[in-house]
Amino acid sequence: MHVTTSKGKLWGARIAMGIAVAFLIFDFVIKLAMIPAVSDSMNQLGWPVALARPIGILELILLIVYLVPRTSIFGAILWTGYLGGAVATHWRLQNPLFSHILFPTYVGLLLWLGLWLRDQKLQGLIPVRGDG
Repeated sequence: MHVTTSKGKLWGARIAMGIAVAFLIFDFVIKLAMIPAVSDSMNQLGWPVALARPIGILELILLIVYLVPRTSIFGAILWTGYLGGAVATHWRLQNPLFSHILFPTYVGLLLWLGLWLRDQKLQGLIPVRGDG
C-alpha cells in the first residue's frame, strides 16, 4: 500500500528543506572559495584556516547524502552531528545565544522538518500529537 503526503505537507517540506539547503550550499561554496570572511570566521572560532576547504568538502558530501532520497535520513543524522559540533563551538566561545549558538539548531530543525513533512513513516516514529 502506497501512502501519499498531502500537497500542503509536501510544499511545507520543500520550503523547509529549500531554506536549509540554500544556506548549506552557500556555506560550503564560501568555504571552497575561501573568501576573506571564511578566514576571519575560522580564526574567531579557533579553527585552523587550512581546515576551511576540507570542511566545505565534508559539507558538500553531507548535503549530497541528505539530498538523495534513499539516504536522506542518514544524511540528516550526519548533519545533526555536524551541526551539534557547531553549537558546541559557539557555546564554548560564549557567542550570542539566538544568533550564533542556536543557529545550527535552526538549520537542523529545518532539515528534519522537511523530511518529517514528506515521510509518513518518519511521522509515525516522531508523532507531534500524543495520539500516535
